[in-house]
Amino acid sequence: MIKKLLIFVLLVAPLLSSAQTLYETISSQKLGETREIKIQLPRNYEENTEKTYPVILVLDGDYLFEPMAGNVDYYSYWEDAPEMIVVGVNQSKSRMDDAYYEDHNFLPANKGAAFFEFLGMELLQHIDNKYRTANFRVIAGHDYTANFINYYLLKSNPIFHGYINLSPDLAPQMVDRISNALRKSETKKWLYLATGTDDIPQLKNGIEALNEQLTALENDLVTYEFDNFENATHYSLVGKAIPAALESIFNVYRSISKKDYNELLLQTSVSSVEFLTDKYESINELFGIEKKIRLEDFMAIHNAIEKTKRWEDYKGLSDLAYDNYPGTMLGTYFEARYEEETGNPRKAMRTYQNAYGQEKIAFLNTDFMLAKADAIKKDFGY
Repeated sequence: MIKKLLIFVLLVAPLLSSAQTLYETISSQKLGETREIKIQLPRNYEENTEKTYPVILVLDGDYLFEPMAGNVDYYSYWEDAPEMIVVGVNQSKSRMDDAYYEDHNFLPANKGAAFFEFLGMELLQHIDNKYRTANFRVIAGHDYTANFINYYLLKSNPIFHGYINLSPDLAPQMVDRISNALRKSETKKWLYLATGTDDIPQLKNGIEALNEQLTALENDLVTYEFDNFENATHYSLVGKAIPAALESIFNVYRSISKKDYNELLLQTSVSSVEFLTDKYESINELFGIEKKIRLEDFMAIHNAIEKTKRWEDYKGLSDLAYDNYPGTMLGTYFEARYEEETGNPRKAMRTYQNAYGQEKIAFLNTDFMLAKADAIKKDFGY
């Protein structure tokens, strides 16, 4: 276990050196004591003064913060997840009290109730006041604290959108409570659940029962992902689960996947342009990020249109290309393809010719565009 952690630290150390990690002590009225927290700010946080960032709150910050922070920095570097503020709460001496629940109703009580209010009413407020945060929040925990994070999910208007359950030690009734809450949810939520084939048997029973109920859940607003990692123990599964959880929760932020391309875009009943528009509108609405449409996503839509022959989609795609890559040949090419395939060869020829003087992009350059125009001219004798 120690060897694996050492290898992980060596891999992510260069990434962490580029991000800002801060250490703070917070005085809590709810707990009647001070608490130590760790905060990783995104790269170039100070320079991007207008940008806001989603927040991931990590319980068991003594050992979960660094793996989470390293993965967040790595995934955001390659644009597979948005840049985020990662907050870790140290609990090495208090985690059992922090996660305490009553024996009769199995809800947080005593120190557990105070810790519940500390996170929601004091810590998050402190982070929101001091740093530039977006509204999207995720919380993560391991065994006892993984059970604890789900109490927020039971609220009618929960403060977290995503829940990363790493081998949770589920309280009695929690399986039914989570299932009922997600079944009734009227807002988007993400829940990730992980165990391993060599996980603690007592925990696996509850985890498998929860997975059985959530697999049968019918609510389009809920994104649920489950992993049972082969040969993974209660502790080693964490290293595999964190990146899997980030991929699941932030799937919409990533480039169009092969799965979406094959299962959605190649279906003639799906408008590829609407899919692309919805994808980037979701990124804006969820994470507060007005992201430029990636060139590779334009190319994926282009390839899908060519295969499905939904030529009308080229019209909307050209409009998006003109907005996102003005002055380049991208919008011109899509507009020309639209005219060419919808019965207007002369207009297509002239549109291809309009690319002269525009900036080349992807596979498009002046020679390619003028050759397309000359081919139409030759075919139709213009």
